[in-house]
Amino acid sequence: EIVYALGLGDDLIGVTDECDFPADAVTKPVVSRSALPQGRPLTSREIDAAVRERMDARQPLYVLDTDLIRREQPDVILTQDLCRVCAVPAGHVEDALATLGLTDRTKVLSLDPSTLDEVIAQIEIVGKLLEAEARATELASGLREHVAKVRQTAMRLPTVNVFCMEWGEPPFAAGHWVPEMVEAVGATNVLGAKGEPSRGVTHREIRDSYPEVLVYMPCGYYLEEAEAEAGQVIAHPEIAETPAVRNRNAFAVDATSFFSRPGPRIVDGLEILAWAVHPEAFPAPPPGSITRL
Repeated sequence: EIVYALGLGDDLIGVTDECDFPADAVTKPVVSRSALPQGRPLTSREIDAAVRERMDARQPLYVLDTDLIRREQPDVILTQDLCRVCAVPAGHVEDALATLGLTDRTKVLSLDPSTLDEVIAQIEIVGKLLEAEARATELASGLREHVAKVRQTAMRLPTVNVFCMEWGEPPFAAGHWVPEMVEAVGATNVLGAKGEPSRGVTHREIRDSYPEVLVYMPCGYYLEEAEAEAGQVIAHPEIAETPAVRNRNAFAVDATSFFSRPGPRIVDGLEILAWAVHPEAFPAPPPGSITRL
């Protein structure tokens, strides 16, 4: 998404099987795909079990198309080490390049932001590497202005306890940049920690954190998928006791597009979250991005 936002889509020669924005991205050759069972959609519990099984067996979660890499011989590969579950780790990419004899030719840039500020700053890092500094600076500045406007509006609003749930079964509290997003919209983030990985929590911890707003944002889920699971998630007896659920301030969101991916659309996610917390002060988000449960 960053490459396209910098106007360099024509230079992109390979993507992952999850790269689907903008629409042109799906026309690119797939260089990395999930090793998890394909076919019928898996529940969050089934995905968690499959991931743990492969990790316990020291099996990779993603498969690299080394033949494609050998054929195309890219100048730059953008990868990540933030989450071994979400995409191919940088170490696997570097090992593949060494095997192919491309270590000296191909630069590998690992993008590992942990905060909202770092998500935006990495756009400038990519822009510098890809010789698109002017466009990257312009894009990053615009995103920072959007964030500043949200913060400014939120300063005059009452604080609200917000729980962002990154996984349903087992439950996880969202970490990394999400707690900072919650703070930016004038709310108090509960359970997750700014700049730290997402962590497992118990249903009792969720109940005892007294969230007034609950946002179900399972990593890698689109709105339809999140909505399909959310009913069961909030029906759990201890979650059903929270003020968020009792007062119908629980939401499901398009996490894949606006919260899970650390790219330019994270700022759209901030504005969606702002509306969920303070609908009286922020404009309604676009259709298909969030639904009240």
